Amino acid sequence: MKLIVTGGAGFIGSNFIRLLLEKPDDHLKLLNLDKLTYAGNLDNLTDVSEDSRYTFVKGDIADILEMRKIFEQFEPDALINFAAESHVDRSIEDAAPFIRANIQGTQVLLDCAMAFGTKRFLQISTDEVYGSLSESDPAFTEKNPVVPNSPYAASKASADHLVLAYHHTYDMDVVVTRCSNNYGPYQFPEKLIPLMIHNALTDKPLPVYGDGRNIRDWIYVKDHCTALHEVLVRGEAGRVYNIGGDQEFRNIEVVKAILSIVGKPESLIKFVKDRPGHDFRYAMDNSRITGELGWEPSVTFEEGLEQTISWYLSKKDWVKKVISGEYREYFDRMYGDRLSAN
Repeated sequence: MKLIVTGGAGFIGSNFIRLLLEKPDDHLKLLNLDKLTYAGNLDNLTDVSEDSRYTFVKGDIADILEMRKIFEQFEPDALINFAAESHVDRSIEDAAPFIRANIQGTQVLLDCAMAFGTKRFLQISTDEVYGSLSESDPAFTEKNPVVPNSPYAASKASADHLVLAYHHTYDMDVVVTRCSNNYGPYQFPEKLIPLMIHNALTDKPLPVYGDGRNIRDWIYVKDHCTALHEVLVRGEAGRVYNIGGDQEFRNIEVVKAILSIVGKPESLIKFVKDRPGHDFRYAMDNSRITGELGWEPSVTFEEGLEQTISWYLSKKDWVKKVISGEYREYFDRMYGDRLSAN
């Protein structure tokens, strides 16, 4: 199989590439296409960069001329679109990059895939397109309406609609996956778990939105990647598949668990002004992917969190390189005033 993975230098994309290259498949040819924005990091893939089956190309998925050249040269059998602006707070600051990457970029990839005969298009989406649940609501199924509440979620919902429309209109072989909160190795430290790990290890305040009672369903990144492989190979065209970890916790519970594991005091927790329009709860029903493809999550949250913290402790050089001046500026801009006010 000749496979293009967009956004493959990011957190989930790099873990997925590593999963594929661990398999002894001499027929695999994999092109990692990434723009290398702030969250794209080729250090995530140094251990596989010399694999003869692997090629990296820097590119912008919203650039139609550039994408046509890549598709014409590589002639992919399948494409997996991880490439996306993905942080809610950044989308609240400025939605424009999310519209360009997540909507226009997806449209360009769809047109190229159709023009050059790509046989399967897998769109990686998010549980956030469904909106928010109350504490007593049942988990999201694929039949839930799409009601996004942030610019980020709206851009991903728009991309999902485009992908499914190409199946309906042009009979393209497309599949959409919507996953709950991922965590694990190589995650950029603006997301909750790596941010809290880094701050705890360096005795910095751990900023928690509101009262910390918001609930998320967590999945270890390798479990997500194994689900994606099943969908890529055996998923039904035109289908949406929810992928969840069946591990729901309040944000404050996650933060306290991290502090407990690393042996730091809860006095480091600082409650800050809540995010505008902060969704209360996400939860995913895995019935479809379990029933049709036999996939189930295998890593408990406790196991995964221990493994994740151990990884960050063993990769201090990686963390040091990632914590760039741009990230520190962003952290101060997003949290500095909130911390000083509390």
